[in-house]
Amino acid sequence: MRDLRIVFMGTPDFAVPCLDILIKHGYNVVGVITSTDKYGGRGNKKLLQSAVKKYAVANNLHVLQPKNLKGKRFNKDLKALNANLQVVVAFRMLPEMVWDMPEYGTFNLHGSLLPSYRGAAPINWAVMSNEIKTGVTSFKLKHEIDTGDTAIKAELPVYYFDSVEEVHDRMQLLASETVLHTVQAIEKDVISFTTQDQSLVSHAPKLFPETCQIDTGKSVTDLYHFIRGLNPFPSAWTTLEDLKLKIYEAEPVERVIGEAGSFVSDNKRYLRLCCKDGYLDILQLQLQGKKRMKIKDFLNGYSISLPES
Repeated sequence: MRDLRIVFMGTPDFAVPCLDILIKHGYNVVGVITSTDKYGGRGNKKLLQSAVKKYAVANNLHVLQPKNLKGKRFNKDLKALNANLQVVVAFRMLPEMVWDMPEYGTFNLHGSLLPSYRGAAPINWAVMSNEIKTGVTSFKLKHEIDTGDTAIKAELPVYYFDSVEEVHDRMQLLASETVLHTVQAIEKDVISFTTQDQSLVSHAPKLFPETCQIDTGKSVTDLYHFIRGLNPFPSAWTTLEDLKLKIYEAEPVERVIGEAGSFVSDNKRYLRLCCKDGYLDILQLQLQGKKRMKIKDFLNGYSISLPES
């Protein structure tokens, strides 16, 4: 059995169960690396800490928050922890001087079945692509992002009505269990690796506001998956009367009722976005300057000069 000294790196809520399971199983986590605190909230006056930092502080873990991962001070502090294993979940890209430091390497937990959906937004892209399954993969870091030899994979079903939030939340438990199994295999020196099959590679690039705009020239079915793959964040959007309209939930109907890109409404029960081969019956939305609400509540307080279908 190897005597592990672990450094954990992560930032958002998704990473917290992975750190928690290591602590609860008695592993020696000698340090936690997370993002720097930032000001946010109303007026950017509230100092915000990452979810991982909050957990680490609550559990009396040593925390480092480097601005520069190549900085001499950070690398000196990291070496001083004398870790022989690093575990990364939802963190930044690491320079070689960091990921190559520990004796047993640096392992990353990725939210897909690699080599599918390499990149920053694997859960979103899997849902947008109407995959019926996704999963998580632990792998050993190397130079190119998400290309290292894989250790453990675990599958997760994706259901037709799932939002990306629902898949994300279910994946958290699977991710933590996979991190634990990976660390246990390293501890027992029984870890094995598989080279990624390059013929199966697909990508999940970072999402930006412009890539989340609804294209009504696409099929209504494709747009349904597009919307659920962005619900609740960063959210699919279009415009209504020159205002940005985020659409969180909609039902696809394959019946043409108007020109693609136009809306129809009775101002009481429905608001429909016309597409090339049907329409999206909008169920939950958020108009610029307003809160997120169900369609009937929205129409009760907002009059739209649109034709009925």
